[in-house]
Parts: sequence; structure tokens; C-alpha cells
Amino acid sequence: MHDTALHQSQLSLPLHYRGKVRDVYRVDDRHLLMVACDRLSAFDVVLPTPVPGKGRVLTALSNFWFARSREIVPNHLDLASLSLDDVLADPAERSQVAGRAVVARALRPLPVEAIVRGYLIGSGWKDYQATGSVCGLSLPPGLQLAERLPEPLYTPSTKAEQGDHDRNVDFAHTVELLGEVLAVQVRDVALRLYREAASYALSRGIIIADTKFEFGLDEAGRLVVMDEMLTPDSSRFWPADGHRPGENPSSFDKQYVRDYLETLDWDKTPPGPALPGAVLAGTVARYREALTRLTGA
Repeated sequence: MHDTALHQSQLSLPLHYRGKVRDVYRVDDRHLLMVACDRLSAFDVVLPTPVPGKGRVLTALSNFWFARSREIVPNHLDLASLSLDDVLADPAERSQVAGRAVVARALRPLPVEAIVRGYLIGSGWKDYQATGSVCGLSLPPGLQLAERLPEPLYTPSTKAEQGDHDRNVDFAHTVELLGEVLAVQVRDVALRLYREAASYALSRGIIIADTKFEFGLDEAGRLVVMDEMLTPDSSRFWPADGHRPGENPSSFDKQYVRDYLETLDWDKTPPGPALPGAVLAGTVARYREALTRLTGA
């Protein structure tokens, strides 16, 4: 991860979409080129300071999980029929995005983020303190901060436009959006992906406290997992050996940056504040540690 940070890619392909982290280019009617840049967003605001090598970590870790989960659900990489060399003929362009770009099948994205929570933290903890439930799902009394839940909870949200906040919804709302059969499939696949990933990660010394999955449909209407998967950007990763219910855990994800930002006099609207060198170095170290522990890379 000792490389120059890439805040924004510049390729000759038509730009399809520039998200908080990924630059997505249109290859043809069936393929997209997805580039994970080193941008970092917090509280739905893209910060001005890129994190060197972050996009490479996200790409490597997503690819690792896609490969491990293909027996559960197909992914957007396995359905692609082109390689990076096929898509980028210019060696300079390939070098710019090496290790951070993938060719993916273009899909019809579902308007739901499939969030699974295994531990009581973040907005779930605040909800539980106020109501005794998380996103309308009742929980036993007396649970502590960062405690493992009796069973993982599926708490979907609707996708917001960039700059807006996602909105938590109940399962019934996803049935209205997707239809009952597809809504049930998304829920069940998300829970299975989480359970199997959490079990594996625990054997590597990492707790996956919660995560979000994104799904789309291919031309045949088949469910496909897409975008990124079980990364420090889309999940909370905690060191298992330091986990203590009742205490705010340390993490291998961008919660470290959120905690720093909470100390500032910033109203969480653009523009975001620059990150000092110490916070940047700590973020790089945490992302790198997550990749090393989970993949051995």
C-alpha cells in the first residue's frame, strides 16, 4: 500500500457513474469497468484526503469474498466475459488502475441495501436504547453496547442519492419494492452470506459486527451480488481478542475516521475536513491489517 493515492481516475472509456469511492465506466451493453479509488466517505460526505492504497484493499478483499461465496450466489465478476486487458488497450491506463479495477457484468441494481447486523452497535445501539428494538425488530432487555445479538438481524435500507442518507425500512417495504419472492431471496441470501463470512472471519481473529450487500438482476432475472463485498468500507471489523461487551471496540474499518471527525466542530455537510497525517496513517494501517488477517495477502 506504499503507492501514490488515486483520488479520481481518468480513462478514455465513457464515464458511466462516479460514486463516493468507485469510478464506473461503460465498456459495452453487457460490461462495466469499476475502479476503486482512494476516496473515503464519512457521514455520506467524500473527504478531500485520499487514503493511499485503499482502493486496492477494497478490490482485493471484495474479490476474495466473491470467490468464496460463488456457491451461495453468483457475482458480477464471474458473469463477465472480458478481462482488463480486453478493455484497456493503453498500458498507461492499465497501470493507472492496476490492482483496483475489475470488469463486471452490467446488472439491474435493486433499490435496497441488504444490511445484516450481528452485534449491537452504531445506529442499532441508539435505536435499542430508545425503543428496545432495532429497526422495529424486538430484542431482549439488558443487552450491552457491542454485544453479540441472539441471531443476526436483516435490517434493509433504501438507497439514497449521493449526499443524502439511506433510510431504514422494514421488510414489508422491501416486499412492496421487490415483490415477495425476490424480497425473501435477498433477505435469506444476505443472512447466509453474513453467517458464513462471520464464521470464517472469526477464525482469522476478526469479528464482522455488521455489513451491507448490494444485489442486482441479470438478463434472466437471476439474483447477483455486486459492487463490493465485506470490506472495511461496507462493514464493521473488530479485533476478536479485544472485544468486550459494554465497551466501544477498536476497529479495522473507517469507524476510526468517524471517531476522529466526531471530535471536530463540523456539521457533517460538504465540504468535509482534511485528515491529518496521523489519522491517515492509522487508517492505512487498519485497512491493511484487515486484508492481511482475512486473506493472508
